[in-house]
Amino acid sequence: MTDQTFDIIVYGATSFVGQIITRYMHSQFADGAITWAIAGRSLSKLEGLRDSVGLTGVELIVADAQDEAALSRMCARTRVVMSTVGPYALYGDLLVQVCAKTGTDYCDLTGEPQWIRKMQARHAAEAQASGARIVHCCGFDSIPSDMGVHFLQRRSVEAFGQPCEQIAMRVASIKGGASGGTIASMVNMVKEAVRDPDLRRELKDPYSLCPPDHGFTAVQRDVPIEYDKASGGWIAPFIMAGINTRVVHRSNALSGNGYGARFRYEEAVLAKGRATALAATWGVNALMLGLAVPPVRWLLETAVLPKPGEGPSEQAQREGGFELIFLGSTAKGETIRCRVTGDRDPGYGSTAKMLSQAAACLAKDVPDDVPGGFWTPATILSDRLIDRLRADAGLTFEVLA
Repeated sequence: MTDQTFDIIVYGATSFVGQIITRYMHSQFADGAITWAIAGRSLSKLEGLRDSVGLTGVELIVADAQDEAALSRMCARTRVVMSTVGPYALYGDLLVQVCAKTGTDYCDLTGEPQWIRKMQARHAAEAQASGARIVHCCGFDSIPSDMGVHFLQRRSVEAFGQPCEQIAMRVASIKGGASGGTIASMVNMVKEAVRDPDLRRELKDPYSLCPPDHGFTAVQRDVPIEYDKASGGWIAPFIMAGINTRVVHRSNALSGNGYGARFRYEEAVLAKGRATALAATWGVNALMLGLAVPPVRWLLETAVLPKPGEGPSEQAQREGGFELIFLGSTAKGETIRCRVTGDRDPGYGSTAKMLSQAAACLAKDVPDDVPGGFWTPATILSDRLIDRLRADAGLTFEVLA
């Protein structure tokens, strides 16, 4: 990799989460440990962000998501591009293509499995040839899940000499509003699935993001509404399990079946009781059904759901947080429990810090001889990212007694 001007360019810096990232980067890397710039399609908006944050010495770069020449010039100047420009299925293709072509490392916040699979199919060979390391899902989806499983498996090997054959993640608590960008991505995915029966089948495949030769055959359970003895409460399906579980299975595949060829993983939300679990599940099912019907979708998008660019106040971000419990068991029946927590609302405050530290880790901590290709956070960033998240992103990783 040749010398570049910057370690990181924040692309989409004027988006709602991009502004949070910019403020975090400004405070976190004021010592010059990371050289960085902000980029977007509007110079006036970039200037407004610069002035509101009080940035000095941070360059502004104009590049539209559909302008290949501008994106190529931007990529030539940095080791890592950190992208917040979603829905990625609508606006993200060309940037991934340019990064793969130019050998530029890349990370983002996508939670869109159908788009990730498409990018892998189109650009994996070119990324491997150029040396570009592409790392999707570096926000709340799916760093806590991916890194939580990685952390538990490391502790399991230390304690028992083998990884856990089965892990169940339970959302013990979560406080924070839904991201407008996440909702927009969900709406787009539903639109695509309604039109494409092949995509509907793909979205049911728990191994859809694994390499084609993964060989996994273990049946992955669809989480029902039930009383879960292991966690001591009623559980309901977790809406983000659709992306998180697939990233975890890809991590297993890329690590040479490091979690085992028969590894099973599931995610669920702990509810206060059966009625709460039923209500939460019905609510999610009603939302997904509504999004599939064009007139209802229009009404939801227009009058109900948050829009891209909208988000919680700084106070709400500070008052948010999450707690995830991971319950693991080995093939011999040994058990281990771990916990991952975050000190900000998951969709914005914590996500901004996680993506920023993932980009910093990719720029500074990953050796240059790690080959190009499509990685997961756990497989390329590993314990190096956990160290950063603990030190500077408000996350905790701990084994429970």
